[in-house]
Amino acid sequence: MINVCEKQVAGLPVLEVVDAKLMHEKLPLVLFYHGWTNRKESFLMQGYELAKLGMRVVLPEALYHGVRADGPVEDHAVSFWQITINSVQEFPKIVDHYRKQDLLLNEQVGVGGFSMGGITTCMLMAQYPEINAGVVVSGTPSPVEFAKIILNNLPAGMEVSDEEIQTTLTALADYDLSLHPQKIGQRPLHFWHGNADPTVPCNLTQDFYENIKNQPSALHVSAHFSEGAVHKMSDTVTDEMIEKIKEFLL
Repeated sequence: MINVCEKQVAGLPVLEVVDAKLMHEKLPLVLFYHGWTNRKESFLMQGYELAKLGMRVVLPEALYHGVRADGPVEDHAVSFWQITINSVQEFPKIVDHYRKQDLLLNEQVGVGGFSMGGITTCMLMAQYPEINAGVVVSGTPSPVEFAKIILNNLPAGMEVSDEEIQTTLTALADYDLSLHPQKIGQRPLHFWHGNADPTVPCNLTQDFYENIKNQPSALHVSAHFSEGAVHKMSDTVTDEMIEKIKEFLL
């Protein structure tokens, strides 16, 4: 039986998904991050399938989403990058909790995510070399370039000054894998992206992959660009993600 527990980890709201027979055992740990306007429960099925393989899966709640909501999440569009950076900063607190509880097997930690969560995954890979592997679905490893697109297409009434834009772009540069591909460090990292994605441009991921695929640091980077696919995590994509995480961590 798979156990799903809504809990606070280091004061942060998460769902923990794990085989009930293994919940007190040391296991590989996977953190999977949801997308913009989603919530941690949105990817419970993915967590369930990973847990069936013998992993402990944690689904964090992003700032201003789900139980952390402060009004409609769309009202926080200008805070998109604050949300992703906040998730990156909270990551070590969650991992350290399981480490202190002696529930982490051989420091095996993987990360994954969809859309905003996929962007968060790339940012995490750029910040924490202790992460073993990552899987990115409909995200981008180029937050600086994507931020330029977002900040130039904000909803009416959400104006951002040139100074604020520059501050955001400067802050994101350190989290940008396309600017620091050496940070991949030969770790396994898989991208899935539909080339008809109207939300997060696939070309950013394609350009990144073409630029880095022959570099030593990208030895274990792979990518699947799906013809005609849009911004959606289908069952087929879920299966691909699960197989990759299984390959990387088990």
